[in-house]
Amino acid sequence: MSSQSLPQTPVDFHALSQYPEEQANFRNLIATYKTAQCLSQVWQSAAEKFSDIPALLDNHNACPMQITFREMWQQICQFAAGLQARGVNLESQDPQIPTRIALFADNSARWFIADQGIMAAGAVNAVRSSQADRAELLYILANSGSTALVVEDLKTLRKLLPELLDFPLSLVVLLTEEEIPADLKDLSIEVLNFAQLMTAGKNYPFQMTKADRSTLATLIYTSGTGGQPKSVMLTHGNLLHQVNTFGGTIILQPGDLFVSILPSWHSYERACEYFVLSQGCTQIYTNIRQIKADLKKYRPHLMVGVPRLWENIYEGVQRQLREQPANKQKLVSTFFGWSQSYIKAKRLATGLDLNHLNPSVTEKLGASLKAALLAPLHSLGKVIVYKKILEATGGRVKIAVSGGGSLAMHLEDFFEIIGFPIVVGYGLTETSPVTHVRRPWHNLRGASGLPLPGTEIKIVDPETRASLPRGERGLVLLRGPQIMRGYYQNPEATKAAIDPQGWFNSGDLGMITPAGDIVITGRAKDTIVLTNGENIEPLPIEDACLRSPYIDQIMLVGQDQRSLGALIVPNQDALKLWITQQNLSLQLPEDLASKPIQDLFRQELNREVKNRSGYRGDDRIGVFRLITEPFTMENGMLTQTLKTRRPVIAAHYQQVITEMFQ
Repeated sequence: MSSQSLPQTPVDFHALSQYPEEQANFRNLIATYKTAQCLSQVWQSAAEKFSDIPALLDNHNACPMQITFREMWQQICQFAAGLQARGVNLESQDPQIPTRIALFADNSARWFIADQGIMAAGAVNAVRSSQADRAELLYILANSGSTALVVEDLKTLRKLLPELLDFPLSLVVLLTEEEIPADLKDLSIEVLNFAQLMTAGKNYPFQMTKADRSTLATLIYTSGTGGQPKSVMLTHGNLLHQVNTFGGTIILQPGDLFVSILPSWHSYERACEYFVLSQGCTQIYTNIRQIKADLKKYRPHLMVGVPRLWENIYEGVQRQLREQPANKQKLVSTFFGWSQSYIKAKRLATGLDLNHLNPSVTEKLGASLKAALLAPLHSLGKVIVYKKILEATGGRVKIAVSGGGSLAMHLEDFFEIIGFPIVVGYGLTETSPVTHVRRPWHNLRGASGLPLPGTEIKIVDPETRASLPRGERGLVLLRGPQIMRGYYQNPEATKAAIDPQGWFNSGDLGMITPAGDIVITGRAKDTIVLTNGENIEPLPIEDACLRSPYIDQIMLVGQDQRSLGALIVPNQDALKLWITQQNLSLQLPEDLASKPIQDLFRQELNREVKNRSGYRGDDRIGVFRLITEPFTMENGMLTQTLKTRRPVIAAHYQQVITEMFQ
């Protein structure tokens, strides 16, 4: 199925929503690109608008770089010309599917130059992390039909040999300055480093792509939560929709700083980077080891993250608090208690309480009075406690966007209390990716926001596909300019995902509030069905359990069982402190199965699950096992955006799960 066969919904910038703030934001945008036909035109225009403003700042990679917008566009053109000069065949027999060039690399300024250089040359890039499994990278090369390859470094290249020689590649480019060894010079494939390719393109007459919005731009191979990755086809129009619509929510100024930490090749980070750079902001590349120092050093105006990142920040604060004297812990806890009551009263008074969306006038007045009484205590907490916490993020973040999954309510509460302006968005790789995002002026905690301009949403019964009214939970269908063209070389999967009317099946379960916010309640495939027929969505229960300081990671199990079970990765630092405080002679991890520790976790699970909004008896976790190996990307149990890969974890711990329910 091609994008030409799907109805395209135009973006109406004059009838965006009921919120005047959003309309004003679009009117006040620094730079708009409504007439751009491809991403290359965005960078050409940005080079003229923002010229000498720093665009890319990269100090932590093997090849440090700091370049302005003018220099960025020059390097994009030079990289593209280098590809053309070295004879990469950019002519394609199918105008709908341009030449493919694989890009296996990770976050760096050179990644961006390569990404946009490939597109400017008129090709499509097939992207993946250089850290991905060797077999997966070879699969992507084969599936994409790439005729050239750009890799992180020599190590990545050698990882793909000797099978690489079986592919119809004419050129391999390293993003480093490493000298090409003699054994690689004798290959049938030409191998160049970054400097050599740029030299080749320096004096070559560059011919910029003639792509339009319907032209394929990139193939993104979904890491997914299980199974062979599918290749998502995104067009220039898909990506430009994101550039042209984020501005209703995120208002930035030229020179504002954005700290980049998520995988650049992933659709979420990528769309944010494109938008930020389109507005003349400076993108700073960091990593998990350097982010704490970089937040304090650069004091960014924008952050983009996933729930796991915010969980790490929260846990860092909790860890420092646990190390304080008892009297100070009590003082901080008291302020948080007052502020918790304040924000909940304020939410109710303003109609932004997800569990109480239609409060009466009396309830609103009561909540307003309570908020007014608590406001001075909350303000005092800002001065005494919360200001110091915010300093760890640099203290001047205008907005932080969270995607890649729902944000647990204890994190929602924490960041609202300290005054960290976080909003949550929703989308999938197949939707370029953002379809919904919360607005700062309508920040309904627990929801994933209002639709972006041009986006349509429909909630249907999973079985009958009949449309459901607002407030009822069902399967989420989406339609709009950001919906993918389809899955590359997989028409069956495309047909299953997108119906003839252009509705994309997200695979998510959710509901729409009266104001139009989407609330995601789980994945259709994640639903656990107990033997009593009850359907349990694991994610909200897992999020509730993560409030416990002793639980670092958790995954619920229990399909076709009488009750739920859980695999739990304990927070060993918090657990060791508890053992010391209890004067117990226990050692970790040897004594995880001891009765005191098992009793502690039983108590924690019971409390957090029962305190969850919407608790019902079937939510109770009957059995659990404490495991010592954390879920990570390295062991394949987390995706690149740190989502739990449930099938992988279930398969790895199948024997443990079986024994758990015996």
